[in-house]
Amino acid sequence: MKRKSLVLSLLLMIGVGCSEKSSNRSTADWAFTFVVWDGFIYRVTDIYLNEIKEEIGEITHFNNLEGTYTGNFSNEYQKGTKLFSIKGIGIDEAIAIKVENGKYRQANRESKYGEK
Repeated sequence: MKRKSLVLSLLLMIGVGCSEKSSNRSTADWAFTFVVWDGFIYRVTDIYLNEIKEEIGEITHFNNLEGTYTGNFSNEYQKGTKLFSIKGIGIDEAIAIKVENGKYRQANRESKYGEK
């Protein structure tokens, strides 16, 4: 009986291990939290804002898996999260992410998406 249990346990472990390896995608180990908007990567900061200017778009795709995506996407914020310009700062420098009612988080522009 012990032998059957041991064999069954080994087969189960092998099956689980194989099923995980067969996946083409893996969870990414992102270097930082980001938003891609209008073809540029914006690194999310710990700066919270009180004054924003106007809505400029929204997240169209959320994914924390490695890959290349199109549209306005994020590795942290869900689809539908609103993006804003910041009063006194150009969008070529930073944008704001609505994190909850009345709270916005600053994201600084890093580079064109897809460039290294």
